[in-house]
Amino acid sequence: MERRRRRKQDKLTTSHSQEVSSVEWEFINMSAQEEDLIFRMHRLVGERWDLIAGRIPGRKAEEIERFWIMRTGEAFAKKRKLQKIDNLKILSH
Repeated sequence: MERRRRRKQDKLTTSHSQEVSSVEWEFINMSAQEEDLIFRMHRLVGERWDLIAGRIPGRKAEEIERFWIMRTGEAFAKKRKLQKIDNLKILSH
């Protein structure tokens, strides 16, 4: 019994240490149509990223969830603002 618990605890700590900090994520570019679909689907089904990803060809559930966190999360507000400014500079040239 004790051995089984130890193995389970080892698995939990190992997978936890492999997580990537969300601060290190790069922005995921979505088309306006994809963004619109994600927001509409989120309103309908909530955070069921696998269902939403199933409606967007070539996108994975993890990618959709990361996009959602980066798009709506407070921690990324400053990065979003800087990215908008950079995009406007590119468009104005």
